[in-house]
Amino acid sequence: MSDVTLAPTARVILGMVRMGKRTGYEIKQLVDVSARFFWTTSYGQIYPELKRLEKQGLVRGEADPTGGRSRTVYSLTRAGDAALDAWLSSPDELVWEMRDEGLLKLFFSEGRDPAELRDHLRSVRERSEAVAARLRELGPVAEGAGPGPPMVREFGIALNEWLAGWWKRAEESIDA
Repeated sequence: MSDVTLAPTARVILGMVRMGKRTGYEIKQLVDVSARFFWTTSYGQIYPELKRLEKQGLVRGEADPTGGRSRTVYSLTRAGDAALDAWLSSPDELVWEMRDEGLLKLFFSEGRDPAELRDHLRSVRERSEAVAARLRELGPVAEGAGPGPPMVREFGIALNEWLAGWWKRAEESIDA
């Protein structure tokens, strides 16, 4: 068991690298078509964290230039594998966060024009509908990766369908 404390971005990186050797760019691309629906990570977080993980001995970077461009491909070390397993099996309380700018705007909408508010609610509803549709399209991508990715995809679809329904009811309440 590992006693390494992993930052949230480190957890994402170790999980993505466990799926196969990757560059920082490839990690970001994979996050953008998978985990970004519930956990965002930027290049500005990934590259510094990769360096920290390498210094801690949790990943190993190897130069792998391609097309005249320098790049580093990272693989998981035994210590990195153990640290990821320790986090995955940890009984520690899980963090749940929600950041939704649509809700933030709604929260501060006191005194706004009802038509403007209705437009905002419709826009946020359409966003939820689009996310659910995009997740449905990702079906084949999530298959074959163990039970986790398809289950998370189903959660995302159900959540966004529920959110779209909630935003629709909020929209209709403006007219009531």
